[in-house]
Amino acid sequence: MESLDVVQPQPLAGHFWTLAGYLRDRVRAPRPPASTPFEECVHDPRVGELRLTGRLSAAGGERLLVVLHGIAGSCESGYVVRAAMAAERAGLSSLRLNLRGADRSGEDFFHAGLTDDLHAVLASPTLARYRSIHVLGYSLGGHVALRAATQSTEPRLESVAAICSPLDLSGCASAFDRPASWGYRRRILAELGRTYELVLDRRLAVGAPDIGLTPLRRVRRARSLREFDGLTVVPRFGFRDAEDYYRSMSVGPVLDRLRVRSLLVVGASDPLVPFATLMPFLQTTPEMLSVALLGRGGHVGFPAQTTLGLDAPVGVEAQAIAWLSDPGEADSTGVLRRMRYHVRQ
Repeated sequence: MESLDVVQPQPLAGHFWTLAGYLRDRVRAPRPPASTPFEECVHDPRVGELRLTGRLSAAGGERLLVVLHGIAGSCESGYVVRAAMAAERAGLSSLRLNLRGADRSGEDFFHAGLTDDLHAVLASPTLARYRSIHVLGYSLGGHVALRAATQSTEPRLESVAAICSPLDLSGCASAFDRPASWGYRRRILAELGRTYELVLDRRLAVGAPDIGLTPLRRVRRARSLREFDGLTVVPRFGFRDAEDYYRSMSVGPVLDRLRVRSLLVVGASDPLVPFATLMPFLQTTPEMLSVALLGRGGHVGFPAQTTLGLDAPVGVEAQAIAWLSDPGEADSTGVLRRMRYHVRQ
């Protein structure tokens, strides 16, 4: 066995890098590459036709990076824009996709296991000119990407990367609902509540049939993510309760079904996706999965000089894109199954 490089979780540093990334984008938002609107229609059996939107940047060539945002983000989130910028520098086109409802259209909202939309987008005629497709997802968007990679029949989908993504939805919900996470919880529940309110308003305005959505006044009283999901995702998508949703949709137990090369980038000090919730699924990683463990950083916030050990420009986005687009990097530095790293709990 190789000697172990011990990574010590640093909770305060994790909060620092998480907040630093968020504040940086609030103060000085990155400038996205030139793009055009993207739209694709999908059919949902309960609500009918829905529009998925985003921004498509054509950098030339036949390679495309699809970027998925996190739980309360959108295609305009700073980390998503930085991924598109890194893709352009690497010579890839990019699609910054809004997950269902993230564009505040009020048509519907998404959940952590809703992969039908991504499959529909990958099959879109608008993207038919691309011969190779790679998906990069952040946080909950990364969970969607990994889950889609266990199902994909799209031959052009070559690789998937997930940054700071949960594998155990129940475990992450419990961590998110701890008192120490109240600041994150308050902001994210407010954002999710606004999206939900827009869905209710739109359905009322167009006279759409009742699909059993919980009244807004009840949803607004939710004080935990588990309670919020139980009042929104559960009735909308037909789960028995929040635990049924988490259990049936978590990607951790089905990682052995991955059909394409996949990368999971883990922050040892991530305050929202604690490493302890990931480790049960990473003791023995499937052959299609590589896991890069970073000692410095927070939740989707990392130092500018972050490297995964690849011969590519520094920065978590540039490094992840280098891994995605080069099959030779599949077993590079930072793979947990080689036991190079150990997290001291």
